[in-house]
Amino acid sequence: MIIKRREFLKISSLAAASLLMPSFLKSMTLDHALNPGQKILIVLQFTGGNDGLNTVIPTRNDIYFKERGDISIKDSLALNEETGINPALSYFKELHDNGELSVLNNVGYPDPNKSHFRSMDIWHSASKSDEFLETGWLGRFLDEECYSCDHPTQALEVDHMLSLALKGDNNKAFAFKDPKRLYQTSQEKYFKSLYDDHHHDDETVSYLYQTLGSTINNAEYIFEKSKAKKTDQTYPNSQLGKDFRTVASLIKSDINTQVYYLSIGSFDTHVNQNERQQKLFGEINEAVKSFVADMKANGKFNDILLITFSEFGRRVSQNASKGTDHGTANQMFFISGGLKKKGILNPLPDLQNLNEGDLIYTEDFRKVYATVLKNWLQADSSKVLGWKNGVYDFI
Repeated sequence: MIIKRREFLKISSLAAASLLMPSFLKSMTLDHALNPGQKILIVLQFTGGNDGLNTVIPTRNDIYFKERGDISIKDSLALNEETGINPALSYFKELHDNGELSVLNNVGYPDPNKSHFRSMDIWHSASKSDEFLETGWLGRFLDEECYSCDHPTQALEVDHMLSLALKGDNNKAFAFKDPKRLYQTSQEKYFKSLYDDHHHDDETVSYLYQTLGSTINNAEYIFEKSKAKKTDQTYPNSQLGKDFRTVASLIKSDINTQVYYLSIGSFDTHVNQNERQQKLFGEINEAVKSFVADMKANGKFNDILLITFSEFGRRVSQNASKGTDHGTANQMFFISGGLKKKGILNPLPDLQNLNEGDLIYTEDFRKVYATVLKNWLQADSSKVLGWKNGVYDFI
C-alpha cells in the first residue's frame, strides 16, 4: 500500500492530537485501577503570565495602590489582616477559610526569562534558565515510575496537543480534548482500514502507523471510562468547566490515571487587564467550585491535589493601557482536603526591594515540584529533577 501525502497528513493529525507512545498505551488496556487512597495530582496552568499582584492582593501596602492607580483591586476579599484575594475568586476564599487552600508567594527561578515560550519551557521541563531540556518534569516522572511499577503510571492532558511537561524519554502522557470525539474519530472506517493494511519499512512512517493503531485501540477505553460513572454535579458550560467534568468522571471510574493536566488563558493582560482577568477568574472559580463539590460528594477530595502556576507574573507598575507587562515571580495555589499546612505559607512580595521594577523570587519552583513528587506522588524527586535542595512540608 502506497501512502499519499494527503493520507500521511491525516494520520499525522490524529497521531499529533494524542501523541502516544505505543508501549505506554498498551498498559492502559490492562485496566488496572489506582489503589484505594492513592494520590492524584491535577495541574491547572494559567497560560499567558497571570498578574499575581491582582490575584493575591497586599491590601495594606501603599506602594501597590500608588503604582497601580487605575487597576489596583480595592474590593478584595480578606484572607488575613494584610492579604486579600481577587473578588472574582470568591470560592478560593471559601477554600482558604475551610483550610483547603494554601498560597506560596514569590515563586520563580534565577535569571528569569520574560518570553512566554521560553519561560513556559523552563517551567515545563524544570530546567535552569540557561539549560534546554527535551523532556518535562511529569514526563520524567512517568519514565521513573516505569522502573518501579508493574505498569507505568499514567497521565492525561485535556487539550488538543501534549505539553512538554508530560513528555518523557520513554513515556508520554495522552492528550485529548473530548473523549467521545476522540473515540468517534478513531472509529472512522478510513483510519481503521489504513492501519489494517499498512506495510512500511520507513521508521518514521511505521511509528506513525503504530501510534495510529494505539490511538484506535485505546480511544474506546478512555471513552468508556469517561462515561462509566456519570456525575450528578452541575458544571459550568465554559470550556474549563467541561474539562473539569471530564477529569471528574475519569477519577470516579477505575481508570489508572494519577496525573491530569489542564490549562486556561490567555492571561497576557497588557491592555484593560481587570476585565480580562475577572472573566478568566470567574471561569476558574465556578469550575473549581463544581469540581471540589463533586470530589467531596464522592469521598475523593482528601486524595486530590490541585496546583496552579503561570509562566511568570507581571511588573509591579501598571502600563499606560491599564494593563501590566511581563514580570517575574508569582504565587502558586494548592487545593486539597489533605494539606498539612493551610493559608498563606510565606511573606507577600516585597515591593520595596525590586529588580528594575520586577519582583524578586524567594521560592524556587523546582522545590515545589520536588515536594509534589516526593510527598504527594511518592516518587524519587532527585532522580526526576536532579533537585537535592530539600522539599516543603505543606503537603
